[in-house]
This record gives sequence, C-alpha cells and structure tokens, in this order.
Amino acid sequence: MALHIVLVEPEIPPNTGNIARTAAATDSVLHLVKPLGFSLDEKSLRRAGLDYWPYVRLEVHDSLDDFLRKYEGRRMWLSTTKGGKLHTEAEFRDEDMILFGRETAGLPRDFIEANKEWAIRIPMSESTRLRSFNLSNAANIVLFEALRQLGFPGLK
Repeated sequence: MALHIVLVEPEIPPNTGNIARTAAATDSVLHLVKPLGFSLDEKSLRRAGLDYWPYVRLEVHDSLDDFLRKYEGRRMWLSTTKGGKLHTEAEFRDEDMILFGRETAGLPRDFIEANKEWAIRIPMSESTRLRSFNLSNAANIVLFEALRQLGFPGLK
C-alpha cells in the first residue's frame, strides 16, 4: 500500500528534499519528472532531506509524457490552484498518484484542462497576494489528507 507523490519539473532543491523526507516518513513513493532545476546529488538537496534519502522510494522520469505512458490507467490527482474541487473532496485510494507542478508555473495548463475532473486545490483566502502555497507545504497538506482518508496505513 502506498501513495505516490509526483513532482513535475521541480525547480527548488530544498522543496524536493523536504518532500523526499515526507515520502520516506510516510512510505510514499516519490516521482521526479525531468527536467529538474537541480542535480540529484546537489548538496542542498541532500541537506534538505537530511539522512532520509536512502529510505526514499524514488523514481525519476525523463519527461511528463514518459511518466504518463508508464502509469497509463492509474488514478492521478492534479494539485493546482486551478482545481475545481477542494483536496478534501477528493476520494483518495491506495496507489493514487498526486501530481504537483513547478514552483514557478505549476502543471501544464493543457494537461490540467484535459483532466479537469481530477484537478484539486487547497483553499486559500481570495484576498491573498500569494499565488499558491510553497510546494513542500502543499504536498504535505494534500498527502496527509489522502493518508487520513485511508486511515494512516502503516503509520503510528
């Protein structure tokens, strides 16, 4: 049993490191979709993940198209500020994949448009000047809602 966190073209090493640490702590699978804005052996990435990297179930994909081909037919939730429903309204299942886009641009608009029924968002104040939550915070918020719905499998 596992949930999958998918980072599409992540740009900021500490965000990815923090998400890797969360993936290790929750037995989730972390997918990184290239191009990446950093090297996987970069010191800042390892530092953000501390000593968790050996425990991360990591898959690296050459492109979004490659990832989608490999996991065709799987349930994929798109976490985006353009989501039509709240993340708490999604009905998560074991082996679901939760996709997050680049820090500066999010997921590709045409991809979201083609998969609107799977687009979810975290509620935010309408008066905020922020575009979205920090990527690592957003990944934690959505992942832990999915884990809560599943009864926190394997976690104590």
